[in-house]
Amino acid sequence: MDWIRGSTIGHGSTAAVSVAKSCFSDDVFAVKSVELSQSQLLQKEQKILSELSSPYIVSYKGYDVTKENAKHMFNLMMEYMPNGTLSDEIRKQDGRMNEPLIGYYTKQIVHGLEYLHSRNIAHCDIKEQNILLGKTGAKIADFGCSRWIDPSERDGGRAASSTEPIGGTPMFMAPEVARGEEQGCPADIWGLGCTIIEMATGGSVWTNVTNAASLLYRIAFSGESPEIPKFLSLQARDFLSKCLRRDPKERWTAKQLLKHPFLEESNLNSMAIQDFVSSSPTSILDQDIWNSVEESETMDYTILQTVSPLQRVRELGSNSGESKWRWNDDQRWITVRSNSE
Repeated sequence: MDWIRGSTIGHGSTAAVSVAKSCFSDDVFAVKSVELSQSQLLQKEQKILSELSSPYIVSYKGYDVTKENAKHMFNLMMEYMPNGTLSDEIRKQDGRMNEPLIGYYTKQIVHGLEYLHSRNIAHCDIKEQNILLGKTGAKIADFGCSRWIDPSERDGGRAASSTEPIGGTPMFMAPEVARGEEQGCPADIWGLGCTIIEMATGGSVWTNVTNAASLLYRIAFSGESPEIPKFLSLQARDFLSKCLRRDPKERWTAKQLLKHPFLEESNLNSMAIQDFVSSSPTSILDQDIWNSVEESETMDYTILQTVSPLQRVRELGSNSGESKWRWNDDQRWITVRSNSE
C-alpha cells in the first residue's frame, strides 16, 4: 500500500502514531511506527491484530517497512477512529458520564472482550485510554501488552504462560497481576471494572496513592477492591461487584457479563446516544486520537518481569543509583529509566 504520512497525533506505549492517507484513494488511517530494530513489541501487536476481525476491535489495515530519515521504520496500519479515546470523552462530559452512556460503552467493550477471550487472547491493559471512539461507538485498541492464553490451561481463560512477562498499567492491575502470579482474561475484567469507575467519577480508581510501591502493595495485599460509587443504580453496582472480585476465579467472564441486567437494559439506539457523545472533529488533524501515554525519547515502556511487581519496586528502590521508577503526569504509567543512558 502506498501512503503518505501526516502529522504525529500522539504516542502509544512504545511508538509514535501518525495520521496517514492512501496515495490512490481518500482512505485515511492511523499508522503506529517505531524503528525496525526496536519493533519487537509492535510486531507482536501486528501479529495479534492481524488475526482479529470484530466490530468491537480496531481494524487491522496492514503493515510495512519504510526508510525515513536514514532509519528503517516498522509501520502498523490501523483503522482511524475520529472521536478520540474514552478518556477524552470523559473529559468532554465534564468528568462524569451519565449511567446510560456508561452502559452503552461498557456493553461494546464487553463484546470486544468476549470476542478476544473466545480466541484465547487476553488484552492485559484495559483502560479508558485504550478504548477508541468512532461513529459506531467504542472499540478496543493498543494490543502491545496482549498475550495468547495457553489453550491447555484455559479452563475459562484463567491462566497464561508463566514464562511471559507481566505488563500493563499499575492503576488498573488486578490483584493477581500485582502479585506477579498470573495475567489472563480475568485481569481484563478487573480492568473493565476500574474503567467503569473512572467513567462514572472522572477520578482515579485508587485514591491517596503517593508512590508506586504503596499502590502495588495496596492492590496486591490489602484485601481491598476499588470503591464502587454509591450514586450508581443497584444494577450498575452489582455489575461492578462481579468485575471487581479479588479472586480471579470468582470474577464473571465477559460472556456472563453480557447477560447481566445492567447491559441488557443499555440498548440505546445510535440516535439517542448522539445526545451524549460530542461531535466528530471537522478535520483529521483536529483530534489527538492516541494520547494515552506521552513519553520522552529516554523513557522505556515497562514490562514487569515474572518476579512480583512489588518485588521489582523494592529492588529498584534499593538500587536507585542504576534505575528508578517514574510516573507520568496522570500517575497511570510506570516507566523505568536508567541513569546510565
